[in-house]
Amino acid sequence: MKHLWIRFGCFMTGYNYSILRNCSEAAFKAVKKYTAAILIVCILWFFIGFTFAHRYLALSLPGCVLAGAISIIIIVQVEKQIILSIHPNRLLVIFRGCLAAMMSILGAVIIDQILFEKDIEIQKISYISEKVDRILPSKTEELRKQVATLEATITKKEEEKNKYIEDIAKQPTSTAKTTQSVTKRIPERIVTSTGKDSTIWKTTSDITVASALVPNPKIALLPGIDMAIDALRQQKNQKENELLYIKPALEKEMKANTGFLDELTIMKQMLSASYVALGFWILWILFFLFLEMLVLFSKLGDRSNDYEKVVLHHMSLQMRRLDTLGKKFE
Repeated sequence: MKHLWIRFGCFMTGYNYSILRNCSEAAFKAVKKYTAAILIVCILWFFIGFTFAHRYLALSLPGCVLAGAISIIIIVQVEKQIILSIHPNRLLVIFRGCLAAMMSILGAVIIDQILFEKDIEIQKISYISEKVDRILPSKTEELRKQVATLEATITKKEEEKNKYIEDIAKQPTSTAKTTQSVTKRIPERIVTSTGKDSTIWKTTSDITVASALVPNPKIALLPGIDMAIDALRQQKNQKENELLYIKPALEKEMKANTGFLDELTIMKQMLSASYVALGFWILWILFFLFLEMLVLFSKLGDRSNDYEKVVLHHMSLQMRRLDTLGKKFE
């Protein structure tokens, strides 16, 4: 349990605890300071990652926690690039500053969309209404074409039905003829060449033709046509109802499918229309920027401590050993 916080700090900053425990209090304080700065940024970005996954990616609780954990891992690895640099060069400082600026803008955008949620919902009404007004004519025209097509099909089916009814009225029945053949064997006496009488059996067929009145076969087609007409009328009524309530349906659909970019556009309109909202948003950006630069400023403001000197000393000894081994093998 001794130096538990220092061990955790070494894990977060990348310091080697075996080397650090033999260093002075100044090295311990540096680790504590860097750890505190990293934790502040990590807590903030865990909240941002969790909220973004929940609000815009619609992930479950484990997925949101995983998104927050990934954000923490990224932040820790970025901060280690500065902390583990004994003398950060100018290019690294510029790169970290640019990265901090981008991260502060992203963080401020996500946080502000949560803080301005009620205001965004109010502005979303007019935003969605404008989008619906742009889409509505094409959607309405498409539904009207579908209704017209169904109406034409229904008219065609009704005309076909009326023709069948007229034909049935003129000729409700028709004569159907049936032919039945009966085969019989009858004896026949013949005289053979020898002069004797003989009997042979001869096969004959009796054909009987019968006629009967049957209903007009088109009567059986009427139920199928009626069912087809009913189905088409149901489709037509459905399309007409959609046409009647198309605007509320579009508004509901767009409101349910409003994404991150839509809310970003709405927030842009809010910021351009209100200096108060713009000032608050800039304040959040500066707050995130200073937090992101906290580790960098701490590193640039510190002098080299004995931990870094021990690391450099070990590196110098190792290089001398390698040089000595290289000379022996020459």
